[in-house]
Amino acid sequence: MKYMLLIYGSQDVAPQTPDAVQQVMDEYWAYEKAVADAGVRIASDALQGVETATTVEVRDDGERVVTDGPFAETREILGGYYLLDVPDLDAALDWAARCPGAQHGSRIEVRPVMEFEQP
Repeated sequence: MKYMLLIYGSQDVAPQTPDAVQQVMDEYWAYEKAVADAGVRIASDALQGVETATTVEVRDDGERVVTDGPFAETREILGGYYLLDVPDLDAALDWAARCPGAQHGSRIEVRPVMEFEQP
């Protein structure tokens, strides 16, 4: 089954030191290697800052409304994801718990991917 691990965290207001940033990046590189070596990684990416977001809405009358920024004003932002192919939810939860984002004041949302049969 395919599961999406969505990495949510708060936007940092205090600048981090280069060493602190490097430590977190090293943890993510190790996690990236672990999911790849286990053969469960389908895709993963970090997202650029929320200030680069653009939201598109198409209203009932067909009007397209484009807004700078994310749709919701919230303290937490979606920072990245992992798309994994694992046997079941328990395996997905194990990988989510190992993700560095789960250990740095963030949370990991685990959701199964819907798969459709094409006619």
